Amino acid sequence: MLNLLHLSVSYGPTEVLRDVSFSVAAGSIVALLGGNGAGKTTLLNTLSGMVKPKSGQVEFDGRQIAGLDAYSLVKAGIVQVPQGRFVWPSLSVNDNLLLGASTRHDKHGISRDLDRVFEYFPHLKPRRGVAAGMMSGGEQQMVAIGRALMAGPRLLLMDEPSHGLSPRIVQEMVEVIRRLNSDGMTILLIEQNVGVAAALAGATYVLANGEIAFETKGSTVAGDPAILKAYLGR
Repeated sequence: MLNLLHLSVSYGPTEVLRDVSFSVAAGSIVALLGGNGAGKTTLLNTLSGMVKPKSGQVEFDGRQIAGLDAYSLVKAGIVQVPQGRFVWPSLSVNDNLLLGASTRHDKHGISRDLDRVFEYFPHLKPRRGVAAGMMSGGEQQMVAIGRALMAGPRLLLMDEPSHGLSPRIVQEMVEVIRRLNSDGMTILLIEQNVGVAAALAGATYVLANGEIAFETKGSTVAGDPAILKAYLGR
């Protein structure tokens, strides 16, 4: 579904990503690990159209998409759940979710997908009228994921979905991500929590200093002390 070939990204004279190549097959979960400053979020922002690549190719369903703007990429089916959630705090849960569907015009489909979000996150339904800023961090993460689902993605980009959450909420998120994937969603997951990546991903790439340093099966990376020390600082 997604193929990156020799992708490089710079901020001015500083090269953040160098010659990055990997693939995400349809229906899979792929994890991208790396320490702070490795270039993980820059990669997702490039795939989301918020950062323009310096060189290389990005192919999505056979179409070259490198350099397209964010609106066009959302319309194409690539949607990001950002790190830090970034909900609109003064708006209700319901309004936050509906903002995710702002590129759509199919009222029946929007209503159907709203019901689907509440199936994934039943805790949100009775609180749909509550201002999102009054919710806990875990609840806001549910809203952020639900908002992304309202755009109707085929590829979901998730940036550190476990960040700042309690172990109990992290486990709930893992189960929701598994369910999304079993329902057909393709997911590219950025994580620093190696356990989350190992629990979810079929393939894992380790990014270090802007380059792919290692590729492995999802569960393998959690048990390899050499990888954890060399590339993740553990």
